[in-house]
Amino acid sequence: MLGWPVERKIAPHIPVIDKAGRTDGTWSRADFEWDADNDQYICPEGHELKQFRRSYSDPNRGPTGTGVAKYRGPKLTCQACPSKPRCCPNMDFRSITREEHEDARQVARDIARTEQYDVSMKLRKKVEMLFALLKRILGLGRLRLRGPCGANDEFLLAATAQNLRKLAKILPAPQQAQKA
Repeated sequence: MLGWPVERKIAPHIPVIDKAGRTDGTWSRADFEWDADNDQYICPEGHELKQFRRSYSDPNRGPTGTGVAKYRGPKLTCQACPSKPRCCPNMDFRSITREEHEDARQVARDIARTEQYDVSMKLRKKVEMLFALLKRILGLGRLRLRGPCGANDEFLLAATAQNLRKLAKILPAPQQAQKA
């Protein structure tokens, strides 16, 4: 979903669902450096994590076509590494997965650190709250009138009701004259 807007030079103000962070103190994917020229990750110790160590003649052994590439370090290198307890304490080697549109995901992560992103998230919440009000309070979970004209009429009435609610909150109620 993030690849499409980034390809068209649209800044994606979309939160990235990222489960690459670790809570057990071991190195996460962010600690590894991505080398796009050689299509590999470099671990903090300087070792290479590659997707393929040789070219396969059997097409079933190559890329999976699922949109996710798996990079792994050699078992012998990882076993002899002094940082193995911080890298892969429970495995023989370290492996990292990379999404097909990981570059677009990184663009979205970088945008998420900006002040404009915070503003857009506040505005997004305002809009989504209006749709939630339409669905839950005003009963537009499903439309009752048929066709595009019926849907247009229902949404026009619902938007009018929303605007009247806002107007009622903005304008003060008329004060009754007190009897003496």
